[in-house]
Order: sequence, then structure tokens, then C-alpha cells
Amino acid sequence: MKILIVDDETKIREVVSEYAKASGYECDQASNGKDAVELVTENNYDCVILDIMMPELDGFSACKKIKAVKDVPVIMLSARTEEDDKLFSFDLGVDDYVTKPFSPKELMARIRVVCERNSAHSSDRYVFDGLVIDVAGRTVTIDGEKVTLTPKELDLLIYMAENKNIALGRDKLLSSVWQMDYYEDDRTIDTHIKMLRKDLGRYADHIVTVRGMGYKFEV
Repeated sequence: MKILIVDDETKIREVVSEYAKASGYECDQASNGKDAVELVTENNYDCVILDIMMPELDGFSACKKIKAVKDVPVIMLSARTEEDDKLFSFDLGVDDYVTKPFSPKELMARIRVVCERNSAHSSDRYVFDGLVIDVAGRTVTIDGEKVTLTPKELDLLIYMAENKNIALGRDKLLSSVWQMDYYEDDRTIDTHIKMLRKDLGRYADHIVTVRGMGYKFEV
């Protein structure tokens, strides 16, 4: 598990980081919202601890940008105790709200609950940087924007994501996704792969050609 701690107070970042590492988490730190958004864009985190009052970019604005880039749990950690601030935070999609002063042990417990809750739903959702595949909802979003795929493109993408890093022959893809034997020519798979790569934009490189065999979803 890896978390990002965002607060303009060095002491708070260090205290949270110390307890988090003792609890088995890897930690990165940021002192403002702008750096936090950049770190989330470039890395994968299991949870983000986010202060509200910060320079460069406040916590509310940072949370909105983070949620647009990655489907990552966010816990607000703030001295602001007003009910409106809490309600606004939850409207932005935060998973929990902790007020200062706080108990580091309680914060670790909240982080654990949020991470476990998120992990419990992971089988219905695949997240690869800004590419999010929602199996149950049958939707795909790229950097927060919904992408329209044909039903068969979506079936193909879900199957490949479920079998990530595994080389899949064209016959295997046809039998598993199209439920047919390999009597069609290669164009059935190749055409859909070409369409899928176009729809995935900058994430098209996840679909790698395995020469002489087929394709794989590489992570």
C-alpha cells in the first residue's frame, strides 16, 4: 500500500508519515495542492491524505483535480470543523474527513478502512493510471472523461484487463470474447484491436502486439 500525505505543515506530514510507515505503508509527501495533483498524475496511490488550507492550490480544488485524474480514495485532514466544509468535501467525493487535532492511531485506522473498502470493489473495476474500466457499470473513463466503446470493444478490453500481462492468441480471444471457434480470419480481432487502440488514446500502448500469436494488455 502506498499513500500520499499532503499538508503545508512539515511537522504534520512527518508525524503522519512516521505512523504510516510503522503501519506498513509506503509514503510520499507534498506541501501544496499543485504538487499533489502532479504526484497523483505520475504515480499510483492507495489513498491520499489531503489538507484544505494550502498554498498554490487549496485542498478542495486539489481534490477535484485528483478525482478527475485518478479514482483514488481521499481523506481530508483539516482544522476546519464547519459542517458546510465537511458536506462540500463529501460532495467532491472524499471518503472520510478528519479534523485537527487528530489521533495518528485513529487516522491509521481510517486509512486502513478506506483502503480495504476500495480494495473490496477492485474486482469490479480496473484502474491503470488515468484509465478506469468499470466492469459492473460497463463504462470506461480516460482521465475522468467517459469514452464510448462498442459492446464488443468493451468485452475485449475487459477480458484483456482481467488477463493483464498474459499473451493471448487470436483463437483464445475469439473463443472467449466472441464465443466462436477460430475459423474466422485474423481481421476480426485485428480490426477491433485497431479500433480499441484509437479509442484509448494515450493509453493505447497498454495493448501490445505479440508477434505471431496475438495481443496482451501490458501493465
